[in-house]
Amino acid sequence: MPLRWYGTSDKSDPTYKHFSRVVNLVLHGMTFAAFNSGLWFFQQLRHPWENLSFFTQIWLIALLAHLTFVIIRRPGNGDTETTA
Repeated sequence: MPLRWYGTSDKSDPTYKHFSRVVNLVLHGMTFAAFNSGLWFFQQLRHPWENLSFFTQIWLIALLAHLTFVIIRRPGNGDTETTA
């Protein structure tokens, strides 16, 4: 099921900003998984790279830092409530 935004695209809306950060985090995670799995696959074929685990660990730390940023910046309960 694709991610969709059904509200208004107001960039000052905290929920919209959080949704944008979550989408960016998902794209970061997908890029990490695709790129690193490809590198590990080619390393297993015939191209040894001694620093690949270090590269993967550094990128994983960056991904976890991105996740932490998204969690810290999520809107509070008062920001997400809307009145009809």
